Order: sequence, then C-alpha cells, then structure tokens
Amino acid sequence: MFDTLTDRLDGVFRKLRSRGKLHPKQVDNALGEIRTALLEADVAVEVVDDLLARVRVRALSEEVTKSITPAQQVVKIMDEELRVTLGGEHRPFTLGGPTPAVILMAGVQGSGKTTACAKLALHLKGTGRRPLLVGADLDRPGAVEQLRTLGRETGIPVWSEGRDPVRLAKNGVKEGARSGADVVIIDTAGRLHVDLDMMRQARRIRDVTKPVHVVMACDAMTGQDAVVQAREFMREVDTTGFIITKLDGDARGGAALSMTAVTGRPVFFVGTGEKVGDLEPFYPDRMAGRILGMGDVLTLIEKAQGTVDQEAAAAAAEQLLQGRFTLEDFLVQLREMKKLGSLQDLMKMLPGMPGGRGAMKDLAAAVDDGQLRQAEAIILSMTPGERRDPAIISGSRRLRIANGSGVTTADVNALLKDFEGARKMMRTMMGGKRVPGMKMPARLPER
Repeated sequence: MFDTLTDRLDGVFRKLRSRGKLHPKQVDNALGEIRTALLEADVAVEVVDDLLARVRVRALSEEVTKSITPAQQVVKIMDEELRVTLGGEHRPFTLGGPTPAVILMAGVQGSGKTTACAKLALHLKGTGRRPLLVGADLDRPGAVEQLRTLGRETGIPVWSEGRDPVRLAKNGVKEGARSGADVVIIDTAGRLHVDLDMMRQARRIRDVTKPVHVVMACDAMTGQDAVVQAREFMREVDTTGFIITKLDGDARGGAALSMTAVTGRPVFFVGTGEKVGDLEPFYPDRMAGRILGMGDVLTLIEKAQGTVDQEAAAAAAEQLLQGRFTLEDFLVQLREMKKLGSLQDLMKMLPGMPGGRGAMKDLAAAVDDGQLRQAEAIILSMTPGERRDPAIISGSRRLRIANGSGVTTADVNALLKDFEGARKMMRTMMGGKRVPGMKMPARLPER
C-alpha cells in the first residue's frame, strides 16, 4: 500500500543525509517534497499541513541545529509526529458493559464490511470470546449468504431471520444471549453517506441494540473521500472507531493516515489481505515505522507466534542441533513460512539494510515466493528415503525428480546444494561453534 510513499520519503531523507548542517531553506525544500508525496498518497490536505507545520517547528529548533546528526534528527521528528497524526498511543479494542457485548459494523457500499465482520469475529474468538454473527444486511443480494459462508469457514455461528433490518438486529442480540454468545457482531447494509433514509436506519439499529462499539469499515482505496464519509458516519451514528480494509491493495492509502486526525476516533484494526485471518491490531508507532522504511519487527514476531506451529519449530531446532535436519524437516519449515504470507510482505516488516530499500527489494526479488513453491515441488517429488538422506540421490534420481516437479536437473542440484550449505551454516550458528572443515562464505553464493 505505502510502497510509493515510502520510496518518495526515503529519497528525501537520503538527500538530507548527504548534507551536514541543515539550513532553513534546505528544511523547507525537503518538507515541500514530503508535502507533495503525502498529497499524492491522497492524505487529506488539512492533515498534511498540520503534520508538516509541527515537523517544521521542531526541525528548525535547537533540537536539530545543535545535533551532531541533524538529518537523522529530522527523520526522528518525522517519525514522532507521524505517530501523533496516526493516533499516538495504541488504543486496544476493549469490550465492556452488558453481555453479550454488541458491535455494530457500518460502512459504505463495497468497503469490505461483511468480510471485516468475519475477520473481527475470528480475532475475538482467538482471544477466548464466543462471537455470534448477525446478518442484518438485507439490501445487498447475497450478503447474508456471504456471511454464512465466512461463518462456516471460521467455525462461527451466523443468525439472520426476518425481513426488517431493525427488528432482525434486535432479535439477533436476544439470540446471542439465548445461545450463550458473549459478543454479537451485526453486519448492517452498506450505505452511501448521502443516503439519508439508510443513515436513519443505521441510527435506529444503533438505538435498539445499544452497541458497545459502532465500527466503520473504511476502504483504504477510497482516498480523501473516506474522510468525508467518516465525518458523516460520526455525525449520524457516533462511530467509535475504524477498521481500515484493503490495506494490502495498490492504492495510495491516504485514508489510513487521515482518519484519526480528522475524526478523533482511533483505528482499531487494519485488513492486510483477503484471507479471513488477515486482520491486525493497529499500532500508530508500527505503522509510522513501515511508512518511513523502518520496518515493523514486533508485528512480524506476533504474526509468527500466532501462525507458526511452535512445537514444529522447536522440533526443527532440536533436529538441527543433533545434525539430523532433513529435507522433510525443511519442507515443514517451508510450509510454516508460507502461512505467514508473501516473502515480500514479510521483508517489508524488517528494518532497513545496507543499500536501503532498493537492496531489500532486490533481495525479495532474488528469493521470491515462486522459488519457495518450486523448492516445495522438488521435495514433494522425492521419495521419503531421498528426503531423509539426500546423499542417495544419484543422477538418474535427479532426472526423475526434475521431471516430476517440472524443473531442470540444474534446479534440483541447486536446491540440494543450497540445502546442504544452509544446514551446515544453521548448525554452526545454533551450536555456537564452527563445523570442522567448513569455511563461511564471504558473500552469499550467486545462483
């Protein structure tokens, strides 16, 4: 989502770092370029001007002019002020009050609202909650059936009986209490902010269900119009916060940067993919780090802890230490890695490396998801014995494996060579001592 903006900002900061002491004109030129980049990313004008006004005051203060590294101080200031614009401190999504706690999901047509309901329900289920999904979107053909499909996928019950959305929502809360659910998430009809009748319907649903949260699903691809929509929803139904959907898209993403600054309401979650599990709590500091190219290691760690089979990881580590790590273990690790998402998305969460973002992109391109899929196909074309002991793979076996996986024998040879080198290297790193006779390469081997 923010790749273009991040690249533009990275270029501005590299220019600043090439200078020593910064003069006001240089700061103003840099802020002018940043302003253009933010506006091109579709951030609201008022938000951009407020952010850069704060940055300019601090960038021209003694905090920077007397610093040993003034350019680094400007980047630090930009990071801190961007966090403020994004909401400052992380606001956890808490549920209090009566049981079941009611969450009303609102949003404009096509914002990904129904999917957001299922994602939120799955997230709450993962924290020990017992959610019920209520399909009160009777205007869009197929909306209730879509919710039922998502409910079957996540193992979360869905209830939708009746023809009047207001009465259906009210009865849905009663059904939640009767069935033992402690959270009821109501999917309402998508509505344009200029449709007064539909906005009144949303207000009536809110009044009869008394929700703990009225969450607006906001499409990150909407741009500055999302701010207009958010203001209207705030006025009509008193939105308590937002879920930014489709943050994995290729739009400019200004909505995510503008919502809290304009409305004063927090972004609770962001949708990072099409899968029902692709929902992350929103952390302003982590998002600022991603935008400025500083990575987001904490989210990467949390994603790994919640996705990767910890027992399988521990077993693989033990196999490495004992020198018994096989291609079967490697296949398990490949599949665990695939659960985390695309390699490019994972690498965006890592801090910068020597060579900057360009080097990060080159590395991601060199070891892309296609190569991981190819490696999996090659290993699956082997017999169990070959996976456990690659030393028995002769020339004829390599040809058979290549034909079975749709690759060349050179690809099979490269995988076996890389696997053996990686096994030795990882055993060295984990054992804390060098493997006898092994020389660490000065650089990674070229394929």
